[in-house]
Amino acid sequence: MRNRSLLILTTVITTGALTLTACGSRDKNDSKSNNGTTVVIGVDAPLTGSLSALGQGIKNSVDLAAKTANKNNEVKGITFKVVALDDQAVPASGHQNAVNLVGNKDVLGVVGPLNSGVAQSMQSDFAKANLTEVSPANTNPALTQGDNWASGNLKRPFKTYFRTATTDVIQGRFAAQYYYNDAKKRKVFVIDDKQTYGAGLAAIFSQEFKRLGGKVVGTDHITVKETDFSSTADKVKSSGADSVYFGGQYPEGGLISDQVKKTGAKIPTMGGDGIYDPAFISASGVPNDGDLATSVGYPVEQLDTAKTFISDYKAAGYKDPYAAYGGYSYDAAWSIIQAVKSVVEANDGKLPSDARAKITEAMQKVSFDGVTGKVSFDQYGDTTNKQLTVYKVESGAWKAVKSATFKD
Repeated sequence: MRNRSLLILTTVITTGALTLTACGSRDKNDSKSNNGTTVVIGVDAPLTGSLSALGQGIKNSVDLAAKTANKNNEVKGITFKVVALDDQAVPASGHQNAVNLVGNKDVLGVVGPLNSGVAQSMQSDFAKANLTEVSPANTNPALTQGDNWASGNLKRPFKTYFRTATTDVIQGRFAAQYYYNDAKKRKVFVIDDKQTYGAGLAAIFSQEFKRLGGKVVGTDHITVKETDFSSTADKVKSSGADSVYFGGQYPEGGLISDQVKKTGAKIPTMGGDGIYDPAFISASGVPNDGDLATSVGYPVEQLDTAKTFISDYKAAGYKDPYAAYGGYSYDAAWSIIQAVKSVVEANDGKLPSDARAKITEAMQKVSFDGVTGKVSFDQYGDTTNKQLTVYKVESGAWKAVKSATFKD
């Protein structure tokens, strides 16, 4: 496990003219250039359902990266296309999508998924096929560091898995430190949704909050897609908590905030990047000013590196906003594009017969200045960009109140 740290402020249609073979490559003996070769970047995300606001932003941002690469002729002779599949935030759907993407031999990289639980259902399939997967949103530490990460026994499970989002080891501790040191909270009631992301994040938060001297005065677990959390809200009220921490997503988080406040407990609810969405605010029937969320990275709108992305996204006319993970999705797609570029350039301008395996190798060496800052990966496939931000609901909108870089 990392040493304790200081926080420092701060559709695709594939054409019949493709000349690709089993791994998106040309015949080994074909000395011709890759003119007309199409490389597909897959996307897996919840494109329908309660989390579609985030999923659509992921899909659109990957689409923008592919279009930008094609416009700029980023990889000579290569045209990038996007195939986007809907997992509805359900692991079984994600697994089937992984099987389908692996079976499409033109797919040389995948961006997604949104949910850590869905990622767990996909990793093995991608690894067996040597197919690179880059998530812009997964934060569960076990995905890159293994199930025994908490004991300090770090072991990367799958060499094909990467992510541009930082982990909950950092996010959970960051939230606890803000609650305790900045917001001066001492008695927190912790709730989670029993899912991989939510339960893991809540556990890391609780451990750090108690280490700092705070007290967890109560805990409860809720079920995803339910709407009546009145019994949990009553428990919060009777516990005497001065704050709530919720590990989960915005559909349930907004309702919890609403129902806790309706008990008369005028205390903030805080969560991770899963609740950082305008829908969290709109889900509450009462004003929830003062509620808090952490999210990976710095606010994209405040980054000089993101100005072109923001203006290009707007110009593209996408119906849905890029949302919380747009910049990280663009960078995830661009990392795949750069890996393809490296492999093609190293093979005399052609895709090799083992393109998927070669791209996975090249991903480990990818490094560029992206939308969200410097993009590169450590030995576990984790992003080296460990930036986070605390947001607060003010006048019915999320406002950044503290940004930080986590130092190992």
